[in-house]
Amino acid sequence: MDGSQISDRTPVAYAGPRDFRTQGRHGMTPELRHDDCERFNYLAQVNRYLGALTPMMKTAYGARAEARFIQAAGRKPKNRHEARKALLQDPLYQSWSALKRANMEQRQQAGRWITLSQAEALAAKAAEFTDNDPRLQLDPTLAIPRYITEIDHHCMPGSYYTEYFPGDVANAANYDVGFFVTIGGTGNPWLSSYGVAFVGWLKTFRPDFQPRRILDLGGTVGHNTLPLAQAFPDAEVLCVDLGAPMLRYGLGRAKSLGVDNIRFIQADVTDLSQIVDDESIDLVFSALLLHEISFPAMRAIFKENHRVLKEGGVVIHLDKGGYNAEVAIEDAAIRDWMAFYNAEPFESTLKDVDVYAYLEKAGFSSNGLFHGMPDCFDDGRAPEGGEGRPPSSWSNRQGLPVFGATK
Repeated sequence: MDGSQISDRTPVAYAGPRDFRTQGRHGMTPELRHDDCERFNYLAQVNRYLGALTPMMKTAYGARAEARFIQAAGRKPKNRHEARKALLQDPLYQSWSALKRANMEQRQQAGRWITLSQAEALAAKAAEFTDNDPRLQLDPTLAIPRYITEIDHHCMPGSYYTEYFPGDVANAANYDVGFFVTIGGTGNPWLSSYGVAFVGWLKTFRPDFQPRRILDLGGTVGHNTLPLAQAFPDAEVLCVDLGAPMLRYGLGRAKSLGVDNIRFIQADVTDLSQIVDDESIDLVFSALLLHEISFPAMRAIFKENHRVLKEGGVVIHLDKGGYNAEVAIEDAAIRDWMAFYNAEPFESTLKDVDVYAYLEKAGFSSNGLFHGMPDCFDDGRAPEGGEGRPPSSWSNRQGLPVFGATK
């Protein structure tokens, strides 16, 4: 083929992730060099590639892992835990798993190279935005729960709460700047796709709902809090998190983006009695909180949800759905990878929980339960929703379902 033939051909449409340079920048964004951006682009591409290989793990299970298990045990695996252990003996699964873990560790280290080298400058930026601003409420006496301190979530050293010196925001900056890799370069440039999708869902299924006070639980740096604050500009929004670095960074980020109706408050969301009065909140929201908490914490959180909501107020938790008989045990075993190898141990146990039963035990009526499926992946699907619990088929749906209840 000569050069003219090549130049005359229609270019192949690019379907990969966005370039890291398209990420939204704000007043707290660290300084980024060419090599920083290319490193994130590379890691995001690897993450997407490994995601595309996931169906091959099911093939490996059917072709080798299950047969080996049957040969050794004289029966098929009876649950996803036995299926996962069978997969652990398969060389393809071993390679895939090792590469996924290495990708996440490299993503964290790539972010840390940037943020730790700029830690003092980032802290100074945060101080300029937040010093003497009453919208930042920190509690230096707050005890961080053991279910948080024992885990470096998503392989992030020090998780959400560690600060290396007074005023530090390095872990928050790392969380923000490298999240592009974690989601494989998908989503919108402001990393707020879940929040935007939730707002779209809320306006579709609760069009007359105009909350005046909104409580976002485990909001970190506010990626999904800002869409709520922007959708309801007359509302007071409370972003509550355990991590002081996240909240400092979050307020600086919000102010630099012109969003001024959010208070960033350090507290344990299992007990908000010192900061939130009874029946004072219209909307309680969380995005991807439930899979990072213990069962006792979940019970306490739902009880607090009920306490703080006004009559007629709603609680909506956006998180991963559970397993049931419609999910093959090999599929469940493969999906459990995050829980066992990405420092998210409660993700697997959440799959066995009836979240709606927990809401009812906290005081919510069965008549007030509802469900939904926002378009969190920006693929143009219409949001779905309905009263009561979701259909069992949703356990096999890609997406983050809404677990909701009206008080």
